[in-house]
Amino acid sequence: MRKILTLIDLPPVWLAGHLAVAWLIGMLMPPVLAGSVRQVGGAIAAAGVLLMAVAVWQMLRARTTVIPRRAPSALVTTGVFSISRNPIYLGDALVLIGAILWWDAILALPVVASFVSVITARFIRAEEARLTEAFGPEFDLWAARVRRWLGRK
Repeated sequence: MRKILTLIDLPPVWLAGHLAVAWLIGMLMPPVLAGSVRQVGGAIAAAGVLLMAVAVWQMLRARTTVIPRRAPSALVTTGVFSISRNPIYLGDALVLIGAILWWDAILALPVVASFVSVITARFIRAEEARLTEAFGPEFDLWAARVRRWLGRK
């Protein structure tokens, strides 16, 4: 049983769970936003998917893993990694925000904070520890320049 839980403790599973909660909230509440917000939500979700794809491409090009809990072989700090230390997780969050807007489930927006909290606690902190161990000062310099989720310092 423990092995099964480890196998499903992955960011896409957490995203799917948060999407399901957001969808359920949307089904239980009446629509409150204008119809054009659906298109905005779709655009945000599409931007999230694009951001994830670019980040994965950059990591594969650098020949490092995209799979959480595996040891990295390279530190990617350019491209989308110059604006976010975690562009794949940021893309996940954008997909969640976009879906919430698409479903007109505005009361589900706190689900995004839950997702960010879970991903930070279950994956990001451990990944940062592995990067510090593997790359030391190089990671520290990058972390001093680029925020965990979005933006330069």
